[in-house]
Amino acid sequence: MDWRDEGTLLNVRKHGETSAIIEVFTAAHGRHAGVVRGGTSRKIAPILQPGAQLDVSWRARLEEHIGSFTVEPLRSRAAAVMDDRAALAGLNAMTALLSFALPEREPHPQLYGQSIEVFDLLGQTPAWPVAYLQWELALLEEMGFGLDLSACAVTGKTEDLVFVSPKSGRAVSVEGAGDWADRLLPLPAELQGVVTGDLAGLADGLRTTGHFLTHGLAHSLGDKPLPEARARLVDRLGRGHAS
Repeated sequence: MDWRDEGTLLNVRKHGETSAIIEVFTAAHGRHAGVVRGGTSRKIAPILQPGAQLDVSWRARLEEHIGSFTVEPLRSRAAAVMDDRAALAGLNAMTALLSFALPEREPHPQLYGQSIEVFDLLGQTPAWPVAYLQWELALLEEMGFGLDLSACAVTGKTEDLVFVSPKSGRAVSVEGAGDWADRLLPLPAELQGVVTGDLAGLADGLRTTGHFLTHGLAHSLGDKPLPEARARLVDRLGRGHAS
């Protein structure tokens, strides 16, 4: 069994004395692991950084085996954001969440394309945190926990949508919320893709997606805790991208 594809490196861990096991996210083969022979060597180890875009060839005697990778670097994202701690935190949060959420060897080509777009935005524009927030919505949608922010769940109206139901994931208007407003999650403009530069709005959006990542996605995976890399990103963005 063998195939060749392009993918983003999600994580790497040492295997034996000289090898490494890596996970990559590819369009055609999803999250896929394999052994890189000599992965700890001076030649290959610098290539194997989370977020790196790689040309990978996988080979195994049987499909169910872990198999082995040969890798060729296409571009290093970690090096590009090394001087921007917030962007580096974004990269680490994305790779960690993809490794956490994606079923092994299950293709998710649409999410892959969206992930590549956001990876390449990190640190390149002040708007990247909103793109990241939209990516978390896309991840929830792909994993079956998508939010419906198009109309109020109570009135059906599309105006004054300022809340999200923590149970249904549907938008709620000021009118529809009534006395239940303090039990609902915030729906800031950033959650609908609007870049306002408002740190409070960004934080509110991350609080809402965080609720569904925890109580929807993580709960479905046996209540595993979300990767700490996401909490570190939320903390850094809450401090205004402080370096």
